[in-house]
Amino acid sequence: MRLLGNLVWFVFGGFAMGLGWWLAGILAALTIIGIPYAVAAFRIGTFSFWPFGRDIVDKPGGGEAGKVLSLLGNIVWILFGGLWLALGHLILALVLAVTLIGIPFAVQHLKLAHLSLTPYGKTIVTLRGA
Repeated sequence: MRLLGNLVWFVFGGFAMGLGWWLAGILAALTIIGIPYAVAAFRIGTFSFWPFGRDIVDKPGGGEAGKVLSLLGNIVWILFGGLWLALGHLILALVLAVTLIGIPFAVQHLKLAHLSLTPYGKTIVTLRGA
């Protein structure tokens, strides 16, 4: 079932948004300071291609210093790329939510829209038995 979900997802927005994430990663990698953002964008772009069977969770630990660094990284990310990626996911979610079959895919786009705004402090895990 996960394979079927991923194949349908790939056609209905996953491919376009995965490429969008990878483009953001390439643009971020052009500067030395953007390399950590590029790594995150490539990781999330790959997740965006095939999201079913995986989930987004908060990173464990890190303490207060880690939370502050994640917050600062997220603010910079929103300004330079996250807002546009979130907008793309939101538009696709609205289009897919119109149909009954598209609702699970719209929900996935909403998860990715949230991740587009706050990628730092999050990690992607594979679900067991999914």
